[in-house]
Amino acid sequence: MMEGDAMRQEAKESIEAAQNYRRELQLRLTGLKQACTQVRGSSSQARDALRRHFSELQAAAARLLAARLAQLVAQVDALEEQSLRPLTACQTLILQGVGQADQLLREGEAALRCDVEEDGLGSFNQKALNIHLDSLLEVPALVDVACVSAQLDDSVLEVLKEMVVRHGSVSSHPPVQIMELQERPGAMLVRWAKVDEDFSAVDYRLQYRRAAGGGAYEDAYVGGDCEVVVVHLDPQTEHLFRVSARGDGGSSWSPWSVPVAGSTSLAPHEWSPGTDGFILSSRRNIAMRCDSAPSGSPVLYSNGATYCPGQTLTFKVSAVGQADNRDGLGVCVERESGQETLQRDQAVCISTKGAVFVNGKEMTNRLPALALGSAVTFDMEVVALFSVGSSNNPSEGGANVKLRVTIGCGSREVVFDWLLETAVDGLLFGCCFAHTGWKVLVF
Repeated sequence: MMEGDAMRQEAKESIEAAQNYRRELQLRLTGLKQACTQVRGSSSQARDALRRHFSELQAAAARLLAARLAQLVAQVDALEEQSLRPLTACQTLILQGVGQADQLLREGEAALRCDVEEDGLGSFNQKALNIHLDSLLEVPALVDVACVSAQLDDSVLEVLKEMVVRHGSVSSHPPVQIMELQERPGAMLVRWAKVDEDFSAVDYRLQYRRAAGGGAYEDAYVGGDCEVVVVHLDPQTEHLFRVSARGDGGSSWSPWSVPVAGSTSLAPHEWSPGTDGFILSSRRNIAMRCDSAPSGSPVLYSNGATYCPGQTLTFKVSAVGQADNRDGLGVCVERESGQETLQRDQAVCISTKGAVFVNGKEMTNRLPALALGSAVTFDMEVVALFSVGSSNNPSEGGANVKLRVTIGCGSREVVFDWLLETAVDGLLFGCCFAHTGWKVLVF
């Protein structure tokens, strides 16, 4: 009986294994179909692009050749008219002289038939003297008149042939591909890499669009970096990302990478509205210090404790004002009313002058002072979580948490441990500026 049960169990396991095997094969078959669809679809697009491009090239070349031909023929017409004008005038004068000579010949023959005593012979002689029969117009020699010709360089065909032979290329893989999408609050970190070692890339161009609706792609970044955070993305909305590259000395961009779809599930970071002295953008992710509040320098907090350890919080300075010792960008545990700075207990921040403060105490290490375009990043991870009992009863008390904090600005960063009195699910972020003109984007 036990042997039969074992055999039955073995059969069930084999059936389950076969089901799993079939499921995996079906998934691979689906992936294979998608790969075939990509090959066929991209090949069709490449053929259409080639036909369209060369058709446009042929039409443009025909227009250019026709225009050049018309220009050269017009030059021949102008040269012909210019060269014939004096010859035609000379011909007219000669024909007039021939006419006069014919008339004189007729009159002379008639005069010879007259008697000498008659006055006709004398009149003829006088008329012949007035015509100046010894005066002849000079006719230019052939070497002195125009001989219009066309100079055509047959080598242009060889040059054109060489250019056409090298024009265009076909490749099976784009030289750069998107390697990673990492969701950020209301944004997406996109990383890419060069996959063609023979391609020397200098600039990259990242574009994105909504996956649904098939709208046009928008430029998100053009530059030499291999990663960028694309901001202003609606959560739970899938977007397509693609990247291309431009080689050293080249003016044209490479083929686009295979589009990669991704979406962020994290709500975007927002500044808290209604704080005196600050103006917020429509998305509430940009804050601008607009005036000096009578009560001093207020701290503008986030709309909630939306920053969680394990994420990257970024502040980007898009406008600057006068620096002050109370200024700062950072994170804190609680919102404290009446505070004029983030340089306080249970908060970490960087001042506009580059000083780093932990729980109100300035660290020895400093970062670059904030300037237009500066990006400050906060990265935190939990490194220890332990309970702390009260002095009277060790069983009573809370939980302390130690966070490993990395603050980066430019090419420099500082790393330290930050001990919190209580464990928290999220932290507030904030900014503080004593003077107007500062504008900060958070993502």
